[in-house]
Amino acid sequence: MHPLPTLIDRLGPTQRPAGPPQGFHQWRQLLFVHWELDPALLHATLPAGLRLDTHEGRAYVGLVLFTMRGIRPTRFLPPLPGVSAFHETNVRTYVLGPDGRPGVWFYSLDAANSLAVRAARWGWHLPYFRADMQLEQQDDRLRYASTRRWPPPAPAHAAVQASIGAPVGPVDPDGLTFFLAERYLLYACAPSGALSVGQVHHAPYPLHHATLDALDEDLLAAAGLVRPAEPLPALYSPGVDVEVFPLQPA
Repeated sequence: MHPLPTLIDRLGPTQRPAGPPQGFHQWRQLLFVHWELDPALLHATLPAGLRLDTHEGRAYVGLVLFTMRGIRPTRFLPPLPGVSAFHETNVRTYVLGPDGRPGVWFYSLDAANSLAVRAARWGWHLPYFRADMQLEQQDDRLRYASTRRWPPPAPAHAAVQASIGAPVGPVDPDGLTFFLAERYLLYACAPSGALSVGQVHHAPYPLHHATLDALDEDLLAAAGLVRPAEPLPALYSPGVDVEVFPLQPA
């Protein structure tokens, strides 16, 4: 196992890695909802090789709802038919890999595309689930809805309404907003127990404050997480264009 650094480099993962990307995405209309949870309870859910990442000793789990567009393997090819646009909702926490790099651990990723779900479960060892999903926006008001279909545990759902507020402004790399939103590495665990890490690259999120007008979800419970009733103040982003790089051994 790699020794963990004394200080966590939170800006390093924001740099574009060497080599060609494996794909290109457009992530749009992202809503970030978070709760603070007991660090010991969250750490117990992680696979061997990962440690919980905390901010000032506090740990968080996030519900992130958004839509994906323009999915394609290269800049020069058109979007892939049948998998180029769909909504997604994920439940995640924040971790340190074996070498101490900060990233995301996903408890679930619900997506409204059967082919994408099967490909991600097989190729990336990520816990994707097929769901029926809707996303509507009228002026500064958003409505997200997701109902899981397969595989179990199902059904599980999220129904969220939010209002977009003022821009957040410059984000401090040492602050909580950066900690929760600016994540560029994901960790995945194969059935063998081998850890992999994938990286994305994009410009920093243009973030806005957001107000939750309604929230009803049991996706966290389906992942075995008991959350507090009150979430943190939400965040919204109109989106970013994303380069996706292949998985590497962690």
